[in-house]
Amino acid sequence: MNVPPTMRALRQMSLSGPQDLRLITDAPVPAPGPGEILIRVGAAGVNFADISQSRGTFHNGPQPPYLAGFEAAGEVVAVGDGVEGARPGHHVVGVGYGAFAEYMVLSAASVMPVPQGWADEQALGMMVNWPTALAALKPLGGIRAGQSVLIHAAAGATGQAAVKMAKHYGATVIAAASPGKHETVRALGADHVLDSRGPDLAAEVLALTGAQGVDLVVESVGGATFQASLASAKRVVGRVVVTGLPAGEARISNWDLVYRHQVHVIGFNLGVLIQSAPEVFGEVMGELFALVGAGVLTAGRPTVHDLADGPKALAEVEARATVGKMALLP
Repeated sequence: MNVPPTMRALRQMSLSGPQDLRLITDAPVPAPGPGEILIRVGAAGVNFADISQSRGTFHNGPQPPYLAGFEAAGEVVAVGDGVEGARPGHHVVGVGYGAFAEYMVLSAASVMPVPQGWADEQALGMMVNWPTALAALKPLGGIRAGQSVLIHAAAGATGQAAVKMAKHYGATVIAAASPGKHETVRALGADHVLDSRGPDLAAEVLALTGAQGVDLVVESVGGATFQASLASAKRVVGRVVVTGLPAGEARISNWDLVYRHQVHVIGFNLGVLIQSAPEVFGEVMGELFALVGAGVLTAGRPTVHDLADGPKALAEVEARATVGKMALLP
């Protein structure tokens, strides 16, 4: 396949946020090294981690100027030495560096095939949002039939997947979202939908659970919401799995855990899970394939923008004005 020497890409110029993304037309097309593949990007996923990187709050994040984006799906156009399985013409989805571009290098060992019949943009989330939701629910959160779960940001890409999976596993789902997104969440099967901006979310959760609290909280917001999550979990046996902090940092002390919130607080980072517990990640991905095969998780329907509109798309994600997945098309 003919690969040009340069490409269009979005370059992050500073740590002042997504408004400092710049579309360039002369970025060098990367070459795959040993164990790597080069894909022609069909669609790139927009995630809150892109916002964190653009503002310098992502732990060990890239330093500007850098090509932005890390999640993409597309067609393999070249392979490096030692690559087995992936071949030119295959469509894959994966994570790496510089996804907001026309071409991107990925590790061949870490990509997944785009399911048969799915467009590239429909597979976005399979390597980021879906495993995050599943890991938070199952190996970390221990959810099972008959239990209850509070899912924050339930209208987002990770939240929607969590709602679908929690219902599949037989849990009672209490979903939190802003009012304009409630119908979307109800359509996913949530048993109760609460206003995420309400004055006392924990009180509403306790009212719905007979003052007992939920067995599990998927805490993906941070800030003041973190305190509501702690107060919403059952005493002693309740679990709070912390997956993100877009609303900012929050604090808890050992005094809080002994005298105020006697709950299990579990920190979660997908990259650390992959590196430190690959066997658990393998189980998660195996379960994901089974859920896709069973029709629990289906082809996504992301909101798409042209690559040139990347700054606008990221600003919408940062403002939490989006529903579901957001994608950029080169």
